[in-house]
Amino acid sequence: MENLFQSEFQLETKRFHLKGVTPTMIHQMYLHSEKDAIVGFFGFGESGYERYKSLHENGIETKDHSLFFFVIVDKHTDLAIGNCGFHSWNKEHKKAEIFYNFFNDEDKGKGSMSEILPLVLDFGFKNLDLNRIQGLVADYNIPSIKLLFKNGFVKEGILREDYFDNGKFEDSVCYSLLKSEWKSF
Repeated sequence: MENLFQSEFQLETKRFHLKGVTPTMIHQMYLHSEKDAIVGFFGFGESGYERYKSLHENGIETKDHSLFFFVIVDKHTDLAIGNCGFHSWNKEHKKAEIFYNFFNDEDKGKGSMSEILPLVLDFGFKNLDLNRIQGLVADYNIPSIKLLFKNGFVKEGILREDYFDNGKFEDSVCYSLLKSEWKSF
């Protein structure tokens, strides 16, 4: 089953390999692979395994929405340390929401996402044919806001009580980047 873990979409930066993941790959992995192999590929713990298992069992895609993301692999350790990609990908309207995260706090604050995000954005505009990419961020997440600004995102406004976290509703600040604004490199 080794070929289930081969991605046709791969990007590379100075410090990272980025392995593309599609909904089809997730389904195939959960149908044909052992838990340890899946956890090893994605680099997440038990909660991540259960989250993707739930997506596999309950649906990842709808008629209008899908996802595509990259597993971030550290070249030095060959370990998966996070992910970055698109969810709420609406193919008809050519838009998606960007997401990114590291599994461990020690991987944050090293400029890694500044190295990774431009390639993922470029991939979204060129390969996924996106016209609009948006990021929804908590107003106190200053590193994420700086990252979006650094990559040309524009603040659009507040989505009031947009998500439920720790027993209460929280606002999201909406940032967006249009294909016409993106400066490819």
